[in-house]
Amino acid sequence: MDNRQAMGSWLSGPRAAMEEAGADFGYRGEQLGLPEEGPGSIARPGRRLGALAVDWGLCLLIAYGLIADSYHQAAQVWAPLILLVLLVLTLGTVGSTPGKRLFGLRVVALETRRVNPLRALLRTALFFLAIPALVWDRDGRGLHDRLAGTVEVRI
Repeated sequence: MDNRQAMGSWLSGPRAAMEEAGADFGYRGEQLGLPEEGPGSIARPGRRLGALAVDWGLCLLIAYGLIADSYHQAAQVWAPLILLVLLVLTLGTVGSTPGKRLFGLRVVALETRRVNPLRALLRTALFFLAIPALVWDRDGRGLHDRLAGTVEVRI
């Protein structure tokens, strides 16, 4: 390895540097027994964020249109509560929120392929702490998904 390669390896990150050195990490979801592409594969971050944006917008619309008399009150008080209820109820029953359905995503439990309401409640509570949702493993699952035993996949 020459100096330019060593100095520039930080640009691509440690994973790329390790792969260049010969380490084989496989694809996202391989350790979980999921396919690499297509239905059942790990959902990409862009789709996840898009689905969250749609769900948040829907919750803001409900809070502002039906409950609160100002946008400030709707955004700070009611929309997070509506999002909490939306996530627990929809993930615990059908496995996807309206935003996830629109983006072709679904949350499944690893062993049963269905998310029960208690698992959905645990996942949602950890999601609302924010830090677990921002810490990802090499498969692309957030810490909230790991602790709840779930994975977000493409439909």
